Parts: sequence; C-alpha cells; structure tokens
Amino acid sequence: MAPMGIRLSPLGMAVFCLLGLGVLYHLYSGFLAGRFAFFMLSEPAAGGPEAPRSSAPAGAVDLRELLAVSVLAAVRGGEEVKRVREGNVLNEKAKGKTREGAEEKLTSGDLLSNRKMFYLLKGAFPGVQINSEEHVDAADQETVSWDRSIPEDIKKKIQPKEVPAESVTVWIDPLDATQEYTEDLRQYVTTMVCVAVNGKPVIGVIHKPFSAYTVWAMVDGGSNVKARSSYNEKTPRIIVSRSHAGKVEQVARQTFGNKTVIIPAGGAGYKVLALLDVAEKNQEEADVYIHVTYIKKWDICAGNAVLRALGGHMTTLAGEEISYTGSDGNEGGLIASINMNHKALIEKLPNLEKTSRK
Repeated sequence: MAPMGIRLSPLGMAVFCLLGLGVLYHLYSGFLAGRFAFFMLSEPAAGGPEAPRSSAPAGAVDLRELLAVSVLAAVRGGEEVKRVREGNVLNEKAKGKTREGAEEKLTSGDLLSNRKMFYLLKGAFPGVQINSEEHVDAADQETVSWDRSIPEDIKKKIQPKEVPAESVTVWIDPLDATQEYTEDLRQYVTTMVCVAVNGKPVIGVIHKPFSAYTVWAMVDGGSNVKARSSYNEKTPRIIVSRSHAGKVEQVARQTFGNKTVIIPAGGAGYKVLALLDVAEKNQEEADVYIHVTYIKKWDICAGNAVLRALGGHMTTLAGEEISYTGSDGNEGGLIASINMNHKALIEKLPNLEKTSRK
C-alpha cells in the first residue's frame, strides 16, 4: 500500500507565514526598544541628571536666556562680595600695578564672586567664550546650575532672539571698585556681566550687592531702567575716577566754565548708573562720564550696553566705537553720555584725548 501524501493548501501556508512574521516582529521590536531605552537612560549617567536644555538649536544662543542667566550670575556673585565684606575676611593682597603705578588689589570677594559667576555662565552656555577679570582655576571648579527659568519682567519685555554661539563673547567683572571695597566704600561696588555679539555690546547687567539693586538692558529689546530727563549741556556735572579728578577738572572748566561740577567716584559701573534714573539713595547724578586713561573692557562693557539700549553713547575720547573682541584693554579713554549731543561733547574737549595718551 503506497504512503499517503500530505498536501497543504495555499491558505494554510499563508496563515503559517503570517504567524511566523508576527513572532519575529515581537521578539525584535522588544529587543530594540529595550536597547533604545537603555541608551537614553544611561546617557546622562556620567554627569548626573540632565539639566533642561535651551530652546535654541545646536550652535545657537538665545539672548533672552543669556540675559536671564547674566542677571542671576551678577546677583550670585554679589552675594559672595557682600558676605566677604560683612565678614571682614577680605584676605587683601596686591596683584600688580596699573600703568600709572597705582597698586591693584585682590580680595577673597573678587575670587569667590568670579568663581560663582564664571561657572554659572559656563554651565548654562558651555559653547560661549567668557572673559573674566580674575583667573579661573580649573582645580577650584564649582558646579553652579541654572534651571533656565526666566524672570517675569524679562519675559514681558524681551522676545527670544537667537544668534550663533561663536559670535558671542561674555565679559565678567566679578567686583568692580576693589580699591573702594577694601576701604569699605560700599556704594561704589558693583558686579557686572556684559554680552557682546560680533564685538558690539548688546546685553548689560550692573548689580549693587549692598543694596540688592540691579539694572539690566538689551539693545533692541528692553530694560528695567530709564535715562534721566534733566541735563545741562552747557555746565555739565562730570563724573570721573577719584584718582583722575585733577586731570579732568582743569580741562573741563576751561571748556564749560567755572560752574562745571566734577564728581570724583569709584567704579565704572557706579559712574554709568550716575547717568541713569535709578532708585538709589546713595547714587550720585551726573551728565557725563569721562575716563582719561587705559581701562579694561570688563569694566566698561556692561555700562556701554546699557547706554546703547537706552539711546546713549560710550566711545573713546576721540569718538571711536569700542570693540569688545580681541585684547582686554581700551587704550583711548572714554566719554559716555545719554540724551546729549555726544559728538558736540567730544568736539568741546579735544585736549582730553591728548591727556589720555600721557
């Protein structure tokens, strides 16, 4: 008797194949999903929980976010400055001399403020160049995180604006007016952050640690401060460095008359605030800010940005714009004003530019 043959119908073959494909699908999809989940969960393990990311695409920086963290950095640095001064643990020492031969001082307030400000900004925007007055010691690194929250006053006035990260330079002054700080002249002391895009100052933050007063502004954006409305261009009140008052006074009074008021003060940040309408009882008022010698860019960048945002000007004594790229120094002195004829001021004070070169 011949063996019986087994015949499978085409329908049966189709069902068998579909069942096989279904089994393979579930096996491999589960495996791939598991590998993907493992990859995503294990990625941030080297640096701990991953912080919220910027809304800007890779390689770009949102200036509104950078303004928000700059304000926070100035405040956090100011807390260190205040704590050191009130604890009277300045650990004051000399770090060198100015070109005029004056001793430059360094305190714990400078260093601790610098560390806090630098690492907060660097952690939030690692791809941005940061220039600071004080040396950053890699061995003394501090983790300072930012939750990327934006204050309501900034949200209301400033719209997001993205720029290439490589076009941005941040300038930090962790303690402006260190000389006055050591003398306990607290009203002159500020912490400052400036953001320059392609060398032009566009964000400025000036914070007064001992009164918790902060000014911020963004060019073509907005600010939390206004310019003063009353000025006297014929006999202006001119604010200058305490050590330069004599140099400026003679030339200014020859130009504007004996009624011209010269205001000696400490700190570039304080002098810029003198041109603005600020709610500070210890803040003097001036019409023009003049500096007749070499000055570092981290001293003046924030003030320059604030003035630009409000329609003011800060230039060299020869009327040239100051670029915030390259070297950290400005050779040509400066003159700053707001709601005044800046060009006319420069033309009236030609001898000051010559004085700055001496």
